[in-house]
Amino acid sequence: MTELAEKTSAADLPTYENIRLERDDQVITLTMARAKRRNSLSEDHMREILAALNYVATTDARILVIAGDGPVFSSGHDFGDMIGRDLHSMRALLQLCTEMMTRLHTIPQVVIAKVHALATAAGCQLVSECDLAVAAESAGFALPGGKGGWFCHTPSVGVARNVGRKHLMELALGGEPIDAKTAEAWGLINYAVPDEQLDEKVAELAAKMSQGSRTAKALGKQAIYNQIDRPESDAYLYAVEVMASASQTDHAREGMNAFVEKRKPQWPR
Repeated sequence: MTELAEKTSAADLPTYENIRLERDDQVITLTMARAKRRNSLSEDHMREILAALNYVATTDARILVIAGDGPVFSSGHDFGDMIGRDLHSMRALLQLCTEMMTRLHTIPQVVIAKVHALATAAGCQLVSECDLAVAAESAGFALPGGKGGWFCHTPSVGVARNVGRKHLMELALGGEPIDAKTAEAWGLINYAVPDEQLDEKVAELAAKMSQGSRTAKALGKQAIYNQIDRPESDAYLYAVEVMASASQTDHAREGMNAFVEKRKPQWPR
């Protein structure tokens, strides 16, 4: 899969109406660019994000950073795009959102959310579905449906897999935002940093995540998502088979040989 990844440059990147793709060496940044709509997730916006994720998966980039323009990271679903939809249409829209969110798990790149401001409802879900997340200390996170008329059912799925049950209940039932330091303590994000250090921390984390074999890391990411919610005995059965099979790859053999021979590994393409 990853050995066939396409080499790309910044000039090769596709363009979209609602998002912006930029590349710097091994890092591609996907920026939601609907600032006037608070980066809300309309159908067109989600289709573009999904298309961009599918594109990024074909490249040789190691890292994908998800960011947002304007005063809000993402306010969640675009209610203006939802009002008047019948049950069939609403179900299809939420299924599209689910496909977009879970695609973050299956692309080979390490996905880092860069949260500069408020992330609410499906915007908070988007943060939770990224592999890693860094937020400015002024950022906030909320599942506001608990204090409105439409509960945050699908956003709660992603958030539940990051925070404990009691913390989820506080977020989902209360609907009030939590600050970045609380989100860090609860496990929703990896780091809350001073606003002026956000870019630096994301770059530092991206550099760390870029080490090692890209192929091995991509396989490892897939395996983690495939085993993490299984019962422990099933998770071990699955992980043993994946790890045993992975031991036969050129990347695993090169990594072991380099360690034993005390040299820097030369990863096969």
